[in-house]
Amino acid sequence: MFAFLLVIHAIIAATLVTVILMQRSEGGGLGMGGSPSGLMSARGAADFLSRATAVLATAFIGFSILLAVLAATRGAPAIDTSLARTPATQAPITQPAPAPVPTGTAPVQAPADNSAVPLAR
Repeated sequence: MFAFLLVIHAIIAATLVTVILMQRSEGGGLGMGGSPSGLMSARGAADFLSRATAVLATAFIGFSILLAVLAATRGAPAIDTSLARTPATQAPITQPAPAPVPTGTAPVQAPADNSAVPLAR
């Protein structure tokens, strides 16, 4: 059921994008155009593409909420353990021996504070 609704949701989303891209550009974004045939006029509100956009947007939001509720109430486990490894199959990790310090040179010691960092001064 969830997969079926997800496919329907994807079809609605693709149709919504197509209908929005088919609409005529009015100039000025977000309804700021001075055209009398805009969205708020009687002629603009009755346009088929405007109505289709409103219906598809409502269906998209409704399906989004429905899918979120269904996903939250599913009885699926919280963690997928299908790829988990058992500790017995792993080889023990061995640490390599430290490299010998050449004689005649002192080992380099890291400073105890942040005085070596240029931005810390």
